[in-house]
Amino acid sequence: MSLLIKNIKKLIQCRTDKISFVSGEDMSFLPSIDNAYLYVKDGKINDFGKMQDLKNINTDQVIDAKGRMVLPSWCDSHTHIVFSGNRSKEFIDRIKGLSYEEIAARGGGILNSARLLQNTSKEDLYNQSKMRIESVIRQGTGAIEIKSGYGLTFESELKMLQVIKEIKENSKMQVKSTFLGAHACPNEFKDDKEGYINLVLQKMLPEFSKNNLIDFIDVFCEKGYFSTDDTERIVKQGLKYNIRSKIHVNQFNILGGIKIAVENNALSVDHLEVLEENDIKILSEGSTIPVVLPTCSYFLGINYAPARKLIDSGLPLAIASDFNPGSSPSGNMNFVISTACTKMKLTTEEAINAATINGAYAMGLEDKVGSISKDKIANLIITNKINSIDEIPYNFGGNQIHKIILKGELIS
Repeated sequence: MSLLIKNIKKLIQCRTDKISFVSGEDMSFLPSIDNAYLYVKDGKINDFGKMQDLKNINTDQVIDAKGRMVLPSWCDSHTHIVFSGNRSKEFIDRIKGLSYEEIAARGGGILNSARLLQNTSKEDLYNQSKMRIESVIRQGTGAIEIKSGYGLTFESELKMLQVIKEIKENSKMQVKSTFLGAHACPNEFKDDKEGYINLVLQKMLPEFSKNNLIDFIDVFCEKGYFSTDDTERIVKQGLKYNIRSKIHVNQFNILGGIKIAVENNALSVDHLEVLEENDIKILSEGSTIPVVLPTCSYFLGINYAPARKLIDSGLPLAIASDFNPGSSPSGNMNFVISTACTKMKLTTEEAINAATINGAYAMGLEDKVGSISKDKIANLIITNKINSIDEIPYNFGGNQIHKIILKGELIS
């Protein structure tokens, strides 16, 4: 199967050099080709360049993209998209003045989602999640990381990871699975956190790893959840199974989780709504990429992570949706990009880099997706007829997507 897209007004994020991510000042550069073509063969990018250099190609399908731009699909490196039901009542509670922490203390939050999920069949959970997956595909996402963590029992965490595996097998998206057993301590272990951690490390992790259900391991390192000592112990145990970590840190409090992450070669540290200079120094000394979640801050009304400062300090940055039922009930990466621009003061170029090539790196997919590069998977967005890429974040409530292509195939 082959596809030629011709007369592309601007082909965005074209990279011939093999790079894993972009950092600092380089994030403001978004390489592109005006009046371009893109040739896809067997689901991968085969060739691209200026229209004047296009030779005769025998192809199964041709798309004339006159007036439209083409760029790689969004790479959403932090989601909890597999969940049951919703937490709309908590949304109203927050409007009435309750904080995220207060809602959690009353039995809401993660534990509320866990109760719902534990009482949902695997088939129903898959069907609910599949609808969300189809929705984010239509909004331009072509690669996604999905966390467990709403099970909090062996059986329910297994159910979540099996559903993620089914999504991975049945979707044209690239999917990565993260085991977040240490998301919260369930009620039956509220006075025995050590007992729950032992369950995670001695039963869940070995069994799930043996069955190839885990790409990464995660911990919610936060007051009232898991300490830095807990985090280090869990991360180190993951490494014994050759599983790297992606860690929730610095959402509400600075506990020292970033140091633990960098010292243990975590792939990413995610949230970072509160940050100090020493955290930035530590990040600059390692290969762990910061991932910020603009729409979580938008929805909860909490601090936005200092994304501008991270970039100006020379660091790479990825942005992700944090799609979950409690603090970010949307996987619309177009709105994530817009929020990063309006609230975090990223330029359009920085935000697109953060949502494509850097997002791919933040889930270990930098060799497969995230840029227009030969032999990468052809996961693509064809825009509406727009004058500038700035119209993507500018039209924050609109949809600038004309067509979606995953693995070289048009998605209806």
